[in-house]
Amino acid sequence: MSDNIGDIRNIRGVGDRLFDKIMNHFGGEEEFLLAARNYEVDRIANIEGVSQRKAIEIVNVVLGNPSQEFLKTDTCFEIYQDILGKILQFASTQYGKNRILLLNPGKSEEEIKTSIDFVMEMKDSVQKLPIDEIKSLLRKIGPVNNPKPKYNPSQAILVENREDYNNLMDLGLNSYLPIISGDELGNQDDFEFIIYLYSDGLMDLGDAANVAMVNNEAQDYEIVPDTVLSFFSENYSLLSNILKIKEILGRNSDIKYVLDILDSLESGKFDEKVFDTAINDAKNKADLKLKTAIKNVDLKGEEILDLLNKGMPGKIQKIFDGVIKEARDEIKEKTGCSFDPFIQKYPLEVDEAELERVKKQEIARQNVAIFEDKVKAASQLSKLKGSVEEEIREIFQFDYEFALGCFAHYYDLNPPEIGDGFSFKDGIHLNLATSISPDIQKIDYDLKLPDNVVLLTGANSGGKTTLLETLAQICIMTHIGLPVCAREAQVQLIDEIYFFSKKRAMDAGAFESFLNTFMPIVTRDNQKLILLDELEAITELEAAVKIIASFLDYIRDSDSYAIIVTHMAREILKYSDVRVDGIEAQGLDKDYNLIVDRTPKINYFAKSTPELILKRMYEKSDGKLKEIYGEMLEKFNN
Repeated sequence: MSDNIGDIRNIRGVGDRLFDKIMNHFGGEEEFLLAARNYEVDRIANIEGVSQRKAIEIVNVVLGNPSQEFLKTDTCFEIYQDILGKILQFASTQYGKNRILLLNPGKSEEEIKTSIDFVMEMKDSVQKLPIDEIKSLLRKIGPVNNPKPKYNPSQAILVENREDYNNLMDLGLNSYLPIISGDELGNQDDFEFIIYLYSDGLMDLGDAANVAMVNNEAQDYEIVPDTVLSFFSENYSLLSNILKIKEILGRNSDIKYVLDILDSLESGKFDEKVFDTAINDAKNKADLKLKTAIKNVDLKGEEILDLLNKGMPGKIQKIFDGVIKEARDEIKEKTGCSFDPFIQKYPLEVDEAELERVKKQEIARQNVAIFEDKVKAASQLSKLKGSVEEEIREIFQFDYEFALGCFAHYYDLNPPEIGDGFSFKDGIHLNLATSISPDIQKIDYDLKLPDNVVLLTGANSGGKTTLLETLAQICIMTHIGLPVCAREAQVQLIDEIYFFSKKRAMDAGAFESFLNTFMPIVTRDNQKLILLDELEAITELEAAVKIIASFLDYIRDSDSYAIIVTHMAREILKYSDVRVDGIEAQGLDKDYNLIVDRTPKINYFAKSTPELILKRMYEKSDGKLKEIYGEMLEKFNN
């Protein structure tokens, strides 16, 4: 791993100013390097002026990833990106996607084998898991929310001295609650709840129900529990989904305990509607009972005189007392609070002042109880935060690993053997690997010493380009540390891979371009794989084949490998002794489509396809045009 931090300045768009901005964001090189080694692409990309692509480049520099040294042409890089794109389809979290984008070809045989073994283990694991269910849960795993403090002006922290005030300010607790002194308190009913941070306990707050006393040597979460609780409550959904994934995976977790603690806090909150509903229900029932009971009261003359002179007769008072007691009992059962909110009349009236007093008292009482519960919860959760954060990272990492396993499972990848040269059996291009078409043919091929240079001939649309791309995929995937799309494969670790996909015509103006492009490649001492698609000569055929033959001889006499697709094989063999392989069209099917055996025949000149194409045109035409095509076919037969 390279820690050449200065190389970051060489990335396009990262000048001194942005470099300093990145370092300042992390607080220095050490913290930045730690983030880069932990693949924290998002953290770097959050810096203004740094895109995700640039963040990936920066991390690659720190990690010493050598993709630019290995992938030497645009086509190679496109194949590499296509491989990553296919893996990305299985990742759900941004972390998982970033890790995939950081996959790079390397050359350490030990690291490559370790990586391939790991991906195969994940392939085996994935096959035993409910893939769709896990995918659904992983899609719900968003980034960790690091909540900003929520300011609550209805509560306050009361301090006795300036020193405690300054300490709380240094802790940033003023972002959660106002911090006040005794002189600033005024009426303590100005706040729903007060946390009295005492040292000597000299303030006399009477019998105030809305005050909780906390020693000034307490931890910050014992003063403001939300310093700890907000992280867990804001990430409740994330933690819940992570727990479900871990339960499916059969892994231990502290999150169940965390969620139980958070759920218990929710149940303790004061609900004013419960009070109002309980009182209204009790009043309605009491009014009905009074109406029914009083109808059955038989007052004598003396009792009527008492009603006029003294007030409520004993019989009626007894009824009121009984009914109101039942109403109070019902209210206590529903609210947990014992009080009489009724004015004795018929129908009963609610004493709004008394109700407001009780509500305020109950809110104060419950605020103290909730505060105590939150302090207890914060104390418990503060010890678990580290392990919970580790569990979150574990699932982010699992998303990356799960994506690799799904990729290997979905494309039926198998581990290559590291050896000499290149060969594979039942190989298939990734774009064709998942097709259910019966016409898809898997192929066998090898490229080994002494035949390290091969001319590939054969039918147009016969699969020559697909063969080159399949070999390139197998080579690049192996270097990345991935299993490959073949039943068996052997891959030699090399220094560079070249893939030239554009048809290169050897006309007069292209000779110099050819020499400038290819001769520096073949004269380099490092090992390489060169794949050259459609090398043709338009003019100066004799001169062109001599130069191409010299190019092939340089490669043949080196430790490198090359496959060149060309229709000039016979001419080139006059000047160079290399193997010729062929992909041959065998005829036309009933719909006049080419029938091609896409596995190349070794040491074989394949027939071209013009005759077959002419035959197809002949069969599909009529009239004068059919006659002309027929005359052309006769020339082939002669």
